[in-house]
Amino acid sequence: MRLKALPPLLCLLALPGISIAAGKTVYGLNEYARLSGIDLEVAAKLDTGAKTASLSARDIKRFKRNGESWVRFYLAIDTAHSHPIERPLARVSKIKRRAGDYDPDEDKNYTARPVIALDVCMGSALRSIEVNLTDRSAFQYPLLIGSEALKRFDALVDPSLKYAAGKPACATDAHTAE
Repeated sequence: MRLKALPPLLCLLALPGISIAAGKTVYGLNEYARLSGIDLEVAAKLDTGAKTASLSARDIKRFKRNGESWVRFYLAIDTAHSHPIERPLARVSKIKRRAGDYDPDEDKNYTARPVIALDVCMGSALRSIEVNLTDRSAFQYPLLIGSEALKRFDALVDPSLKYAAGKPACATDAHTAE
């Protein structure tokens, strides 16, 4: 008789997880993302296994402006993006190198990458996230959105879906959407 009560009890224990999930947005493995301020829409890969977000950039140079650290770069997406983009430097991240990426001459197990704040729209959600800059031109998706950014979007990722959120349709202020 005790075994009959077990399934309903297990269902009740699962309810808190269901109610937490109810407030989240389901995104697919890939989504369209509008990069506000850069006026560009790209296909992004959502990767819960990556901590940080990465944007494909080349010719990345750090410089000072009015005593503040800035970064100048070009998007490494296609030849149409030949104008430089300048943004304040938020910080420098240390990205762990993969085994094949390790250079014994440098004696470092990480790569230092500049990080900028960027307003990104996916579906109807506009959030300010941090993205590190690196050349992703060898990859299919110029923007990788990692777990820290996915938290800001209150995202659940269903890898069986693609472009579940549809085309970006956001208001203009990421700070009011948080």
